[in-house]
Amino acid sequence: MSLSIPSAHTKPVFKFSLLTVMLIQAQYAIANEENTQTAVMPTIKIEAMSELDPIKSYIDYEQASVTRNGLKKKDIPQTIDTIDVQKYKIYGANDLGVMLQGTPGVSTSYDMRGDGISLRGFNADTGDIYRDGIRESGQVRRSTANVERIEILKGPASVLYGRSSGGGVINMVSKVANFDSKSSVGIYGGSYDNYGSTVDLNQVLTDNVAVRLTGEYGESNSFRSGIENKIEMLSPSFTYKNDDGLTWTMQYTYDKLHRVPDRGPEFSELPKGTSIKTGFAQKGDYVDDVLQIARSDLNYEFAPNWNFHWALSHRQAEQNFDHFYSGTYCQTDQTVVKNIGSCDGHAGEISQIYYWQQTSNKTTSNSFDIRGEFDTGRLKHNLLVGADWTYEQREPKLANKNQDGSILWGYVNPLTGERSNSRDRGDLKLNTHNYNQSEAYGLFIQDLISFNDYFKVMLGGRYDYFHSKTTNRLKDSNDPDYQRSIDGESFSPNIGLIWQPIESQSFYASYSKSFAPFGGSVGVNVVSANTNLDAFDAEPQYNEQYEVGVKSDWINDRLNTQLSVFDIRKNNIRYKPNPDDEPNVWAVGGQHRSRGVEFSFIGRVLDNLFVRGGYGYNEAEVTKDKEKPQNIGKVLNNVPKHTGNLFVRYLPTDKIYTEVGATYVGDATVYARGNLDNDPMSFDGFTRVDAAIGYSADPWNVTIAVNNLTNKEYWRSASMPGTSRNFLVRLNYQF
Repeated sequence: MSLSIPSAHTKPVFKFSLLTVMLIQAQYAIANEENTQTAVMPTIKIEAMSELDPIKSYIDYEQASVTRNGLKKKDIPQTIDTIDVQKYKIYGANDLGVMLQGTPGVSTSYDMRGDGISLRGFNADTGDIYRDGIRESGQVRRSTANVERIEILKGPASVLYGRSSGGGVINMVSKVANFDSKSSVGIYGGSYDNYGSTVDLNQVLTDNVAVRLTGEYGESNSFRSGIENKIEMLSPSFTYKNDDGLTWTMQYTYDKLHRVPDRGPEFSELPKGTSIKTGFAQKGDYVDDVLQIARSDLNYEFAPNWNFHWALSHRQAEQNFDHFYSGTYCQTDQTVVKNIGSCDGHAGEISQIYYWQQTSNKTTSNSFDIRGEFDTGRLKHNLLVGADWTYEQREPKLANKNQDGSILWGYVNPLTGERSNSRDRGDLKLNTHNYNQSEAYGLFIQDLISFNDYFKVMLGGRYDYFHSKTTNRLKDSNDPDYQRSIDGESFSPNIGLIWQPIESQSFYASYSKSFAPFGGSVGVNVVSANTNLDAFDAEPQYNEQYEVGVKSDWINDRLNTQLSVFDIRKNNIRYKPNPDDEPNVWAVGGQHRSRGVEFSFIGRVLDNLFVRGGYGYNEAEVTKDKEKPQNIGKVLNNVPKHTGNLFVRYLPTDKIYTEVGATYVGDATVYARGNLDNDPMSFDGFTRVDAAIGYSADPWNVTIAVNNLTNKEYWRSASMPGTSRNFLVRLNYQF
């Protein structure tokens, strides 16, 4: 089906999305090639629209691969956001935490080790971030130059993905070889010695074979003194398809990020007069992230409307670092610091914490699913059934003392920048060397049952079995703390009711459940072999969500909106009652609740005016706590009540486009090291304004973007200020 718009000057039909075909009416008045006053943009068929197209990031996707079932987003009784990465790239954003700022229901912080993202009040870094449906296990930062789009499925999603913190799932969709995309090369440069180049070469070799190579090389400093980054990424892919319904894609990605880390103390530790431009890295500090991914993805339509999918992936992530970080302000020589250091002789300085680390994370995933359509009497079924197997290994080595047991110290004067440290005074002594293994099996089924064109029911369930074993390689094999193992199982259901009185409106109500074995202590925070595991033998931590909402199309499908109301409750929470003094003691008990409202929109409101944005309201608090009832009523760490963003793009001609946008993050409450026992600190929100102008004349495209246009001084997290005003120029050649 397609919509046609009469016009004497009809531009070619564009294709966009690797997974599906979608029709969107997008018609607007612009000057055409013959310099007449107006022209009409035709219907856009979505299946590989150039990422340089000025309206691409303002067109919604009809489907999302994060759902695994190939259904329209309107038929999914949960909120789904789909975001084009390119809309952030023009401003120089690379980190997911920066890209998702202001997205309704998403809160971000700065975490040098990972992404620092929470969904609806619950941390996503512990296992809810995916790449092409494969969990991004372990701590690592990465380039996003080979990422096409970001999909967010909000709320518990264990039916589809197994273990989860319950706030939702983030899925990054890679750029892979296809038969529609164009090729491009580009360069960029901007503030703080930020420069680099990108390549995206997609070549159709035969009617059946296509290859693609994406890559990036970039270097940059920071508005913070002494901070540096260097990105190297290369990702080749191969796709084969035939007329019998078989499509097979293979991809390899090598991604290396070298950094002088920016991991300063929390703002509450800094004396008055400290500049936000002061960096706290010591000479010799570094972090190296190396990510390698090899995956095979096969789809086979073995019968009309029936599809078999098999995904096999091996992922290896390494994060090695040697650095000083965080710390306590020495108001006097007698100030007590938490890093076992000393303030004697260092009044007026930050006494820093030190750690050396080598960590390897390996994940092998094997996933099968079959989806298809069939009828039982008057009922229509869209069935998804599948199985997952995942094997994960993590081996962290950490040290923070010399062989003789003496600590390594580092000091920085936040006002003068003067610093000193005791690095390189001998070999380090390991204090942690764990080898963690986990294996998980999952069987799932989901069925969208259509009674007629108006009423539908989604039913789903998943059974999971999981096993985890941790070995302390600093202990003797006869030591009782040498090795620990945990086994468990869980069942996760979901149910959704959908009412579509007219084609443009879809109302829904849903219930979903997720589970997190070992209290979510997987991924970055794996249970150690010297941990008392009594707390982990209980029923898994789990989340339950109730959600109602409506998904709508307006103005002849040119504007898409989502409105949802949700209530999530996390139960059987594992936590550390006394994390500072007893870091290996855990307890079970308590409940956290997150509830709120989210609204988002994207599309064309006038002939040459496009909008995207949204608003979220979120209340997240402790509702039960057996061990510490005094915590009941406390708001959760770094969950702002209000988040939102609004971007507007105006196209005065077919070659020029302008954009202005605002990102809003409301006030939040933060606790030192995220521990609710510590005194709460008020974290002021911010509104950041960004703007860009672009010129597109095939085959060239150039953009000039200004981030933080008003040069607002703010903190994006308790330990990281927002970037000062900066600009970026990008030049691309497309062929």
